[in-house]
Amino acid sequence: MRLPRRRPRLLAALLLTPLLAGCFASGSGDGDGGTADAKDGSRLRVALAFPPAENLSPYGADATILSRLGVTEGLTALDANGAAAPALAASWRRENDLSWLFTLREAAFQDGTEVTPAAVAASLTHATEAKPAPAALSGVTLTAKAEGAGAVRVTTDAPDPVLPLRLSSPSLAILSPKAYDAKGAADPAGTATGPFELTDVEGSTSARLDRFDDYWGGRAQASGIDARFIADGTARANALRTGQLDLAEAIPVAQAATLDADSRRETATTRTTSLLLNARSGAFENASLRAAARAAVDTSALAEGVYENHADAGTGIYGPAVTWAASKRVPPARSARASRPSDTSITLATYDNRPELPEVAQVLKQQLEKAGFTVKLKVSEYSRLESDALAGGFDAFVLARNTLVDTGDPVAVLAGDYTCDGGYNIAQLCDKTVDAAVAKAESTADTAERQDAVMAAEAAILRTDAVVPLVHQRVITGVGPQVSGVLLDPYERTLVGTGTRR
Repeated sequence: MRLPRRRPRLLAALLLTPLLAGCFASGSGDGDGGTADAKDGSRLRVALAFPPAENLSPYGADATILSRLGVTEGLTALDANGAAAPALAASWRRENDLSWLFTLREAAFQDGTEVTPAAVAASLTHATEAKPAPAALSGVTLTAKAEGAGAVRVTTDAPDPVLPLRLSSPSLAILSPKAYDAKGAADPAGTATGPFELTDVEGSTSARLDRFDDYWGGRAQASGIDARFIADGTARANALRTGQLDLAEAIPVAQAATLDADSRRETATTRTTSLLLNARSGAFENASLRAAARAAVDTSALAEGVYENHADAGTGIYGPAVTWAASKRVPPARSARASRPSDTSITLATYDNRPELPEVAQVLKQQLEKAGFTVKLKVSEYSRLESDALAGGFDAFVLARNTLVDTGDPVAVLAGDYTCDGGYNIAQLCDKTVDAAVAKAESTADTAERQDAVMAAEAAILRTDAVVPLVHQRVITGVGPQVSGVLLDPYERTLVGTGTRR
């Protein structure tokens, strides 16, 4: 049974929706949110580059699929400046070093039940118990408890000055109690709070979403979404060009010129493509060979050649879209000198969901072989590689990673990807100096000082040569001629919102 609308808070929600939904609106039209009186619109046909890798679990890489399609929400969101903005929490305040109080707005889950403090606290508790832990919780222990009829108190075991940012992570989306089974697995179908409800999933091929009419932010202008998961970038571009799609994410650079200028949207993002070297086992356990691999890489050839100047040559973990990074960057003091590989054999892997990556890997293969390595190249869909990559099954891996996607806090990617206990540590790096530098950054509250600590940690990581930044990406989104209100998000968390329509 659907919950009845509550007019006073609905009015507040409608006033807030343009702030959230319009933050990253496409220039193709107005990005304002829908209203309760919006007419039924056409269904949107959307192609995403990444098929679900974890059965649409909200705790891993699939969380971003759910947020981009408007299925899930957290207590907070990110605004255009990367600051925490209201979502399911209308407001919050810090009570002391360890405790924050989040006041909830009046909202409903897609299964018809009310978003209550108890339900929110239970959802966050399930996230803390997930295995592996969501990247947004790397190095953090939090406890959530209902406080009265309209608030949730979140307590951390150590001071966490960016907790509101952390709770904006797609992997910390709030789901209804019906979402969780006895083992703690979460099913987002019909149990989330966003403007679109996941109603059917056809494996890794497609998904159907219908409009959730009781969404707190007002009814969406599109009646639903027909999503297709198309790993081949050329196929996505062709489907958009021939009118089979309304939206296609991650258009290949090589295909951009085949689209009309009005159908291309290029967005600077915080995504960096890097070469990750397995520092725990295999050839690159040897720091001198990691140094040799780093010295062999010519990043300008990748930015100018593979990306046709739709990317910037890699300068660090954080690129130009993180506007303060360049002025605070600390040159790394390398820990080892390069040694001659002498035909050392390595396996280099990447995925084809982002179409430039196989070409990047092919160029890297040539550069590494010129330096003396023998390289075996493996390319497949991301979903087929992730478990092996996380288990250290490859010597080297080319990864395109949004450095602010997990929490909006620049420390999160460092903790999740490069510390001993990191949940997304494909580089298999475990270094005491790195862990100490990341821990210092995590504990620093002042914004400017935290940025300084982040860049010191970046230098400590680069010192190990476990990661070689290659390029800082811009993303091209294909937008059909009749489509407006697309959310072109530099953090790549959103794509479709209440105001997206055709």
